[in-house]
Parts: sequence; C-alpha cells; structure tokens
Amino acid sequence: MHAERQIELRFHVTSREARTHTNLSAVRSDGLGLWLAGDETATVEHLTLREGRYDEQLTYALADFVDLPAGPEDEADIEGLARTDGWLWAIGSHSLKRKRVRRGHPAGKARRRLGSVVREENRYILVRLPLVGSVPVRADGGRTAAILSGRGRNLADLMIDDPHLAPFLKIPSKDNGLDVEGIAVLGDRMFVGLRGPVLRGWAVLLEIRPETDPRRPDRLLLAPIDGEPYRTHFLNLGGLGVRDLCPHGDDLLILAGPTMDLDGPVRLLRWRPGSTPSVEHDPEFVMSLPHGEGDDHAEGIAVLDGERLLVVYDSPSDTRLTPEGGVLADIVSLPLA
Repeated sequence: MHAERQIELRFHVTSREARTHTNLSAVRSDGLGLWLAGDETATVEHLTLREGRYDEQLTYALADFVDLPAGPEDEADIEGLARTDGWLWAIGSHSLKRKRVRRGHPAGKARRRLGSVVREENRYILVRLPLVGSVPVRADGGRTAAILSGRGRNLADLMIDDPHLAPFLKIPSKDNGLDVEGIAVLGDRMFVGLRGPVLRGWAVLLEIRPETDPRRPDRLLLAPIDGEPYRTHFLNLGGLGVRDLCPHGDDLLILAGPTMDLDGPVRLLRWRPGSTPSVEHDPEFVMSLPHGEGDDHAEGIAVLDGERLLVVYDSPSDTRLTPEGGVLADIVSLPLA
C-alpha cells in the first residue's frame, strides 16, 4: 500500500505534553472533522479540517459527562470510537496490564515488574455521549450520556462463563489476554473487536446491543441476544487480532495486526456480518498497510468519503512529527467492494 497523501493532525500543547498525538488509538470521521482518542488519557479529542490539515483541537474529559469507576484522573485506555445517529461511543481496552520493563531497570526491578499485573477500572468502560452537531453534551432532550461499567456489569465481567473467552480474563492484554481494540456501529448492530485473545489463529468480534438502563438514565445495560449479553463471531485472520473496526456501506473494514508486542504484519480486510453467529474462514483481503520497526503501528482507521481511508499510527516515527506539534496520518484509496 502506498499512501495517496499524508495529512497533518495538529494538537495543542497540553495534548503534546500528555503525548496524546504519539499514542493515538482510535479515530472516526465527523464530516469535516475527526474524533480521536489516545490510550494514555480519559479524554476524547475533536479536530476540524482547516486549510488542508486537521486543527482547532477541542478536548472533552469523559468524567464531565459520566461517572468513571476510578475517578476523573486515571487513564481510560480508549481503544475504539464510533459515531452514528447523533451519538459518540467510546470503549476502553477492558484489559489487565503487566508492568513494562524499560532499558536501564536493574534486573531485580525488571523481574518484579514482569511479575506485577494490575487492573485499572477506568479501562472497563463503554461510554455513550449525545452529540449536538459536533459537541458532546450530558443531555439533549430525552437523550443522555451513559456508561456501562462497574464490577459484574462491565463487558469483561459478563464473559465470566464464556467457554472461549473466560480463560483469558486473568491474562494481561499483551500476553494474548482479553484486549478490546475497536468498535463500530453497522445499522442497528454494534460490534466490538478483540485484539486478543486469538484462538488458534481465529480472531473474535462481539456483537452487543447497549441500551439505557430504565432505572438509571446515566447507565447502560446490554440487551440480550439469543438469551446472552453478546454474540460472538470468529474470523480467521491468519493469527492476527483486531486493531480497529470501521463501517463501510453494509460491510465492516477490519484493521488486523499482531496481538503480541510485535511490529507487523498489518492488514485491512472486509467482512459482511450475517444474521447469526459467524465462523468466517476467508474474510476479503483488501490491502497490506505499512509498519516500522518499533514505530508506525497502525491503530485507527476512518472512512472519509466512501472512497478514501484515513489511518492513524501509535508510536509514530520521527518523520511523521511536524515542527508545529502535529503528526501525519495517511490517506489511502479504498478499492471498490
């Protein structure tokens, strides 16, 4: 794949200091704007297209709209965004975290960190925000901001008896444990993509139906599908996991990449969900996407005009960083379905 062109996403100094621009994990188009999220904060960002770049950043703290389980300061590790019918959706990774070992750590400290696994409750959230134009609000008439979260209620905890996924709930994300990375709305259906686990080469997508809790309009619950809180779909992605999802007509575009801490390969595939639980052997291959060595990890995709795809990268290479504090995203042409 060769990018048709690159476009600058320019961030203000606060986001640059928080390194949001180098930790992008989700993107969704909004007409002449973009919704973005990084995995080190509990915010969503909006940029507007001006003079050939995305600029005029506005930052929205999720805690201004919903009650986060661990409070407003802890990161939410937002890994997916969806926008549809006047709503913005954001989902956390729902993953455990093994502490990172860095160069320079003494051997004893490195061993302790590798043995330390933490659960951060703000990661276990699904948030719905009403939009008025491109502005999220707590309430708009009968529409309210709401969250699915809390012990025993969040999506991960609802998997406790799942024969495929339950064994991975106590495994950290980068060890092939549970790791949400992608959300998309297709008609009246919502899909959640899992980076992990990958089961003998098969990736997992969940289909869910979030709705307002009738007793608490600031809370979400999952309406049953076939008597269960979600439906599972299995796709053979050749050992890769889901890194993002994006609707394109009646199809889902799937950004696929390694579940472990590896650079590549990275592929774009197309899949049309059926009306029953799927076991898809051959989702359509669309293209391969580039990746660097230790950098330029494709993390988010957004369809711009039906024919072009915008790709954002985590850990961007130095060549993607601009002197004005921006980062370059790729725009690629989509082959006809």
